[in-house]
Amino acid sequence: MDTSIAVFIPDGLHRDKPYQITYLLHGLKGNHNNWADYTLLPLYALDYQSIFVMPAVSRSFYTDMVYGQKFFSYVADELPEVCKHRYLIYLQKEKIQGLLALLWGAYGALKIALTKPENYGFCGAISAAGLFLKEGLIFQRENESQVIEGFGEQINNDFKSIFGPRLEWKPEYEILELAKKINEAKCKPRIYMSCGTEDVVYYKDNSRFKDQIEKFDFDFTYEEWAGEHNLHFFNEALKKTLDVYFK
Repeated sequence: MDTSIAVFIPDGLHRDKPYQITYLLHGLKGNHNNWADYTLLPLYALDYQSIFVMPAVSRSFYTDMVYGQKFFSYVADELPEVCKHRYLIYLQKEKIQGLLALLWGAYGALKIALTKPENYGFCGAISAAGLFLKEGLIFQRENESQVIEGFGEQINNDFKSIFGPRLEWKPEYEILELAKKINEAKCKPRIYMSCGTEDVVYYKDNSRFKDQIEKFDFDFTYEEWAGEHNLHFFNEALKKTLDVYFK
């Protein structure tokens, strides 16, 4: 099917000089234009020699859906191939591509980077959702009416389209399971996560996730500071994440 991709290319692009490539993934209610429309990415990007690629994945949770498209395969496998042939980018290990995202996009970024650690040198996750997906699926199965009342019928339908009518869990969906699987691997992405301490939606899970993943052997950094679940925090966190990634 046709789909949309937003691409931000630095001013003064040298066509004979390879660049790093950075994928920015949007959240549940977003699309491929969100990073350019609602953050200072166009300004921040001027400081870095990178091409920024932002795909659209609808409300797929970056998963090969049971009833729908294979969006995990698209972002993890197909999109990098397209970019490799379309743009002049580094392919060496030391200049390997990075993933940055927020909310459910952060879940997708972590899942992709930990599933294919040989392909991604860095993963930045801002206010990540879905960090304990198995628990969430169990809760939704047992409390469907409560989920619909609190979050709307659409989110319930989304999950059934993605995971099937019984909301079946698989280890490849779970971030900590993926981290555990590659814990002894030599090639692993650096991970930088951040969350606002006033984020009533995701702060508790992000703090808990930090405690769990620090038990593994990863180059992992987590930062939290005063901030809510809003664009003000996301914009500040984006700048911090880019600084960690590139500098």
